Amino acid sequence: MPQVEKPKSLEGPHAPPLPGVLFTAFEPSGDEHAAAVIAELKRREPHLPIYAWGGPAMEAAGAVVIERTGEDAVMGVPGIEKIREHKRINSRIRAWIRDKPGITLLIPVDSPAANFPICKIARGRGLGIMHLVAPQVWAWGGWRIRKLRRLTDGLLCLLPFEEPWFRERGLEAKFVGHPLFDEAVPREKLTREASAYPAGTPRIALFPGSRPGEISRNWPMLLDAYRALVRVHPETVGVVAATTPAVGDRLRALAGHEGGWPATLTCAVGATDAVIHWSELAMVVSGTVTLQIARQQRPMVIVYKASPLVYTLFARWVLSTEFLTLPNLVAGREVVPEFVPHFGSHEPIVAEALKILDSPERASRQRGELGRIVEQFAGHHAGKEAAEAILERLGLNAVV
Repeated sequence: MPQVEKPKSLEGPHAPPLPGVLFTAFEPSGDEHAAAVIAELKRREPHLPIYAWGGPAMEAAGAVVIERTGEDAVMGVPGIEKIREHKRINSRIRAWIRDKPGITLLIPVDSPAANFPICKIARGRGLGIMHLVAPQVWAWGGWRIRKLRRLTDGLLCLLPFEEPWFRERGLEAKFVGHPLFDEAVPREKLTREASAYPAGTPRIALFPGSRPGEISRNWPMLLDAYRALVRVHPETVGVVAATTPAVGDRLRALAGHEGGWPATLTCAVGATDAVIHWSELAMVVSGTVTLQIARQQRPMVIVYKASPLVYTLFARWVLSTEFLTLPNLVAGREVVPEFVPHFGSHEPIVAEALKILDSPERASRQRGELGRIVEQFAGHHAGKEAAEAILERLGLNAVV
């Protein structure tokens, strides 16, 4: 990736000031991805000025957060008020960059709809741009590749197939690994934590997402699917993973309008990995959590209930991949049943879940396929490799 001129010295009273870096992240997942990189940058260059429009994880990692973002992230087509809000944010970022001449590099994190206008601002001020989490132009909106060429100097990719895909299209790209795979699964710890959950079999984990819209669409369907499994296998026990206490409250409130909370279902807050470890099968709303489940090689069925109107008018014209879920994209074939987008009832989801529950061979085969997906991330450490690439771009000596 292109480099700026390396400072002659980084130490001593007459050393030139270190170049500044601005991270912009607008979702909780982006906050977490960026935090791992920021922590590594600070470990290697403690005095590197790092600023952010971001969240609490980035701040805890050592960034100076100018404005807090991500609390009310949306997925899909944003509303008018959200668009107006981002325009106001862009104006403040433009003014901030203008008044901070030491900033030389922008690191936009995921959220291309929010970050592309900021990239344009940065390009106009002569800043370098390195994307952390490559925009998914390989999945939808392929025409955006031209915009991306104008608005990036390099892509730090979290998925193994992305590096060759972007390089074939004339962009600098580097697969750095995925933060989910940076550390080994703490199996003993998770076994202790999982012991607090119900005993019995089959053990079903439900992952309804975290955004209000996806919860509203998908949680009633997952509830119906769980109830149907209990009717077939009366000994079924379940745990639903809520990302925050507020999400847990929302799940219980919605269940109250959908036939009530099942007696055999437990809610666990902020314990995703322990719930995965406990489970024999996961029914999960499509998202990054599917890679967490793959990491522990637990069989799953992936769903995402969408609006038929939005899909008909917009999504079906811009989607360009055969698969839309991360495990299948990484594998390059369907290794996990996916209902994405899904417009129907819970019944086909239950049918796939029962095929796995009632066939040890099928469950074992999916676990083996998930293991091969995990192997593609072996030998990489996303935080370290992304930090190295950023320091190289800045022209700084990486301190191991």
